[in-house]
Amino acid sequence: MKPRSSKSKKSKAPVSAAVSGEVPVLRPVHFEFHADDVAEVCLAGSFNDWHPSATPMVPMGYGRWAKEILLAPGVYEYLFVVDGRWLSDPGAAVTTPNPFGGINCCVKVE
Repeated sequence: MKPRSSKSKKSKAPVSAAVSGEVPVLRPVHFEFHADDVAEVCLAGSFNDWHPSATPMVPMGYGRWAKEILLAPGVYEYLFVVDGRWLSDPGAAVTTPNPFGGINCCVKVE
């Protein structure tokens, strides 16, 4: 009987960041919404499990609301939640239909 080698073979398959222990690089993504006479604006999307109040935006004055969040590279869908109403981003360059008959906005993080 031949003894087994104690050397392990190295795999040539790619290893994902989660398996290798690498931390994905997060990128700042800036969102803005403009509306007069609203009390609250939040950001809901695939990055926060569509929770309508998890990511409140900051009032900047004169009807301008802003929020910067850190996201890993990928494509994310989102909507604004303005005083409880789900609204699309009028400045979104890319949109996609959602299962509720509306449109979600998309942002790509590289």
